[in-house]
Amino acid sequence: MSTTHDQRPSLSPLNLKFNNTYAHFLPEISASVQATAFSNANWLIKSSDVDTLLTNRQINSSSLTTDIALNWFAGIDTHPSAQPVAQKYTGHQFGQYNPQLGDGRGLLLGEIETDNGRFDIHVKGAGQTPFSRFGDGRAVVRSSIREFLGSEALHYLGIPTSRALGVFTTGESVQRETIEPGAALIRVCPSHLRFGHFEYAYHQGDTDLQAQLVKYCLYQVLPQQHIDLAQLQQWQASEAKVSLAQEAQLMYRFIIRRTAEMIAKWQAFGFCHGVMNTDNMSVLGITFDYGPFGFLDKYNPKHICNHSDHNGRYAFDEQPGVALWNLNVLGHALSNLMPEAAIREELEKYEPHILATYSELMRTKLGLTKHKTEDRALLGELLAIMQVNQTDYTITWRTLSEISDFDQHQQRFVDLFLNREQARTWLKKYQTRLNFEPLSQNERSEAMCRVNPKYILRNYLAQQAIKEAEKGQLQKLNELYQILKTPYKEQPEFSDYAKHPPSWAEELSISCSS
Repeated sequence: MSTTHDQRPSLSPLNLKFNNTYAHFLPEISASVQATAFSNANWLIKSSDVDTLLTNRQINSSSLTTDIALNWFAGIDTHPSAQPVAQKYTGHQFGQYNPQLGDGRGLLLGEIETDNGRFDIHVKGAGQTPFSRFGDGRAVVRSSIREFLGSEALHYLGIPTSRALGVFTTGESVQRETIEPGAALIRVCPSHLRFGHFEYAYHQGDTDLQAQLVKYCLYQVLPQQHIDLAQLQQWQASEAKVSLAQEAQLMYRFIIRRTAEMIAKWQAFGFCHGVMNTDNMSVLGITFDYGPFGFLDKYNPKHICNHSDHNGRYAFDEQPGVALWNLNVLGHALSNLMPEAAIREELEKYEPHILATYSELMRTKLGLTKHKTEDRALLGELLAIMQVNQTDYTITWRTLSEISDFDQHQQRFVDLFLNREQARTWLKKYQTRLNFEPLSQNERSEAMCRVNPKYILRNYLAQQAIKEAEKGQLQKLNELYQILKTPYKEQPEFSDYAKHPPSWAEELSISCSS
């Protein structure tokens, strides 16, 4: 008989078992590390939804948000099946190759099998590792809360992302630009494989490691995604002799497709990652390694969310091109495994796929179910007047969604624009286009409200919650987290969280410091 979340048994080593496939298959890029013991660790925030995601009914698995589990995450106790490792990888940072990278403060405790597949359990801020260089291996409350809220917010919006089981305070004070309270984040995702793993193997000239990485990714990681890898299944069924080049190309094709889908969603929702270095790119096409990220407030396609990005390399409108550049780098790292023609063949699929995905997302945001050639121009005109009038990206889309009667409700939309005539002119074109749609106005409005969120994680909201949490006051943090779990619902009691950001929010400066 299956148990509910509340009925899961008390935690013991018997009903939780870590697998260690990464360390087993890739020992050359695994460094065994004992986590720093944080004897004063306390839970700051935890996700019951992620805890439930990690359920394994076959072994009647335990909750991972208990104090016993916290002792494992905080290095106070060691689970007998855990083999904590820090991963070695390299990468291109702001376009320059850096060979001195790796998990400088993160530890992969292992993987657990769940009803929903295999998941890595990773502690970010677990202490120093062989790859810490001059870092202290710590994380702080500020950055840990930001990643917790950011990853969970993206998940509930429907954007592929790593998840966060929780954040715990360490009881330490950590030196950053100022002294800050220490914390660590428990990150959960199907795999931590990055583009940078393949770059390391390539630059080492280690073809055996390259081959092992491809096979591990293709046969251990990707099948966990419940995707239709028809070619892989055909190979396995036929027991045909498959070349490494074929395997590398199939893996590369998957990575390109999933990366394109992720970036298209970033652009549709107005999400800016901030540090799209290749070591921050997941082979699964999930949003990964949150740093100075942010959602657009005023619609500005040139928006730079990372104040360390002086040249705007990772500006909002540069993200699709940067992702392609990163995929080129990955292709280069595979170039001695597969023919150059095969790399080009797969890369050429990126642009049409991201454009098709983005176009469909934006058509849905406009409430359009039929494809018409003029839709692209209609969208372009809306974005253009949003930029000129500096309207809020999320509020503009949500207000448009709420027009269920153009005679009565359009004024709220028009009033968002300094040049109201531009808004009225565009609305007339939009109404004309809607005449070709089968949905009633109410049906269209309801459908649009399901894809255009009312609530997003604005930087100033995160900052307010962080400041309170640093003082031990968690109400605002917990409230914000609950709101972000249902971003498309009205939640009228929390409508203040959906307002235009205050003027001081524009002065917030977010950097890579964590």
